[in-house]
Amino acid sequence: MSGETEWWRRPGRRLLTLLTFAILWEALADGNRVWRVVNPVLLPAPHEIVASAAELASDGTLWRDIGVSLLRALEGFALAAALGVAAGLLAGYVARFDDVADPLIEVVRPIPPLAFLPMFIIWFGIGETAKVLFISFSCFFPIYLSTTQGVRYTDPLLVRAARSLGASEVQVFRHVVLRAAVPEIMTGLRLGFGMSLFVLVAAELIAADAGLGYRIQEARNQFRVDIMFLGAFVIGLLGFAIGGLLRRLQAHVLRWKPRVE
Repeated sequence: MSGETEWWRRPGRRLLTLLTFAILWEALADGNRVWRVVNPVLLPAPHEIVASAAELASDGTLWRDIGVSLLRALEGFALAAALGVAAGLLAGYVARFDDVADPLIEVVRPIPPLAFLPMFIIWFGIGETAKVLFISFSCFFPIYLSTTQGVRYTDPLLVRAARSLGASEVQVFRHVVLRAAVPEIMTGLRLGFGMSLFVLVAAELIAADAGLGYRIQEARNQFRVDIMFLGAFVIGLLGFAIGGLLRRLQAHVLRWKPRVE
């Protein structure tokens, strides 16, 4: 019963945190209008951001931006997830593949993704392909590394026990290694999706005419700080929502694994 009660209390505490933050921000913005520590235009109050959201939502602009950005982020993330998990499983389980792939990955991985943005424009043009591939490239590395670590650090006692009982290599990989690597894979997927939103604004600099990143850039040109905040917060809310879904998926997939409460 206590666990069930705790499940209901946690969302309440999270909501209270957000409400407290909004109230403090509103008070800070109101105080700034009186004392003018900074230009009030640079520090819009939450109610002004909500009003801007209602304005953009009424003519469909906000919904279009959300749909376009979410589609780009999901497409890039899905491609990165497929490639990152497959390559990570191979690198973690097949030493020869790891010997070839790991040096290349370790050389490219520390380079900030934004350094490759001009190259993606040159290689793939200014259409949707360049945006999706740039997002996918940025998401690939955390997914690949987490998957590789999950496979590489599978308990060797479990592997030897399965082999001693007559399990084939395919069975060992499927029922022991893959199962043991699932927690790390899920962590990598969550990090990868977070990265897709992180680079979304940069990706939408590539000749975009819609999207949250494009809207932020347009608002900067118009000096609409309220819309800039709005775009940033909507990206954050999308990340929060999708991250919550991934956490639920992780809890479902790992329901066999004990959790620390």
